Amino acid sequence: MRAGDMDRRIIVSQPGEIIDYDPFGSPIYGDPTEYEVWAHVSQQSGREFFAAGGIQSSRMVVFRLRWIDGITVLDTVKYGGRDHNIQEVRELGRKEGLELHTITSG
Repeated sequence: MRAGDMDRRIIVSQPGEIIDYDPFGSPIYGDPTEYEVWAHVSQQSGREFFAAGGIQSSRMVVFRLRWIDGITVLDTVKYGGRDHNIQEVRELGRKEGLELHTITSG
């Protein structure tokens, strides 16, 4: 993976660990872990659909970045003022990099 291809700054955010539970049994999370890294961004596709009387749009975006251990589909990517939900995590090489397939709405 060439460093020159990674020309966008993104933030990969992992939810904090459960530190307690509220009186109703819902978990209370601690501070999230965030990694600010360089990445290559590739817009895959977009679509619009009708939902609840309005038009909704979604975009599929692929981010390629250097290896970060422990990234899962429970994490999110912050880029371009939007949160991108990770749908798939692919390993590139032998822990050389990651390819994050995401979807965002709005």
